[in-house]
Amino acid sequence: MSATPAELEGVLPEGRILSDPGVLASYAHDEAERAPYTLPAAVARPQCTEEVAALVSWCAAHGVPVVARGAGTGLSGGANAVEGCVVVSFEAMNAVLRIDPEERLTIVQPGVINDHLSEVCAEHGLWYPPDPASSPWSTIGGNVATNAGGLCCVKYGVTRDYVLGLEAVVGTGEVVRLGRRSAKGVAGYDLTGLMVGSEGTLGLITEITLRLRGPRPMERTVVGYFPDASTAGRAVAAIAAAGVVPSALELVDRFCLEAVDARKQMGLAAAGDVLLLARCDAPGAAGDEEAATVLASFNAAGATWSARSSDQAEADALFTARRLVYPALERLGQVLTEDVCVPRMKVPDMLACIEGIARRHEVRIAGLAHAGDGNLHPVIVVPYGDDAARARGHVALECVIDKALALGGTVTGEHGVGLLKRRGLAAELSPQALALHRAVKNALDTTGIFNPGKVFL
Repeated sequence: MSATPAELEGVLPEGRILSDPGVLASYAHDEAERAPYTLPAAVARPQCTEEVAALVSWCAAHGVPVVARGAGTGLSGGANAVEGCVVVSFEAMNAVLRIDPEERLTIVQPGVINDHLSEVCAEHGLWYPPDPASSPWSTIGGNVATNAGGLCCVKYGVTRDYVLGLEAVVGTGEVVRLGRRSAKGVAGYDLTGLMVGSEGTLGLITEITLRLRGPRPMERTVVGYFPDASTAGRAVAAIAAAGVVPSALELVDRFCLEAVDARKQMGLAAAGDVLLLARCDAPGAAGDEEAATVLASFNAAGATWSARSSDQAEADALFTARRLVYPALERLGQVLTEDVCVPRMKVPDMLACIEGIARRHEVRIAGLAHAGDGNLHPVIVVPYGDDAARARGHVALECVIDKALALGGTVTGEHGVGLLKRRGLAAELSPQALALHRAVKNALDTTGIFNPGKVFL
């Protein structure tokens, strides 16, 4: 069934329902260029949990699909509108409700921007580590929905590692609190962990309790340039073999560097074809030893140039440039991106496979990766209007998924399954495991309204 704006106007207070077609179009999809979508029947912008519950109750009673949306920065189509749905935007639920320095936790609404939370935490001498590249724009709710990672996750873990508890609207509009605020707790099933990464298919999250750390440690930055991605991959494997866990280890190839240079004139591509950026944050002399090991690994693998940065501003600028890669590539054409993860020792093999796939399908695949934990983001930029190149790109990226699985990896390290990874998920999981997933979905979403058509084929 499809909702009408007039019907929904009676469910929520005045001004919460949007129906203008031009406005609806701006809420219809995320940043996944190759994922299908349609215009929603309406967009709802609730301001509290009670309003979300009223909306879900009405939609469940009338069989209307509900699609949750954060900032729309997702890259798998997980927030894309489906036929007749109500898109629920959490942009108005954007408050940091509590910071507790003693317990080292924070309670936030789902619309809080990742970077804003980091700034608020820093004011209290605290740190929230998950830092996806979209952190200046993405929301905590969206991060929780996809179990987002980021540059720091190689050492500090992904979003799920920081979610202590949450409030959600489930079923036919029931409000539940899951998890805890204590440092430890093993009572019952881990329903909080189940909701994290569920991509809005099990309910709508309206409040999140997050674990925090103390102040961010001092970091040492090591930079290395390499002649090709495979050589850089060997450096990544060497660092892992040495037992060093950097706080960040990022790979950026020439195509990405040139795109950033075109936007910021930083001269990044002048020094080599592939850049590795590493940070080490162990305290005292141990951090210096880690940085020395990383530098030695770069050189032993075949770096054409490498150094430990002595200029903190310059080091910070390099990592800022890393975050600018995706928007810089978007200026060049239509961006088709992938998100696979392989065992760290398989990174060189995976990078070589990607180079072969690019040659076979006559596309250029840009190299971008959270290399320290084997999370690769190969990117294809297609000229607008070039349907043949777009088709080849789609096939190439499906081949990337298959190669990652063949190397013992997974179809998504942090972007989620959404629409784009459904085939890959079906290939990764056994039929029995998929049946368990569907059984959980059916048990918690009894009316089938939460983000239907996503995750599973």
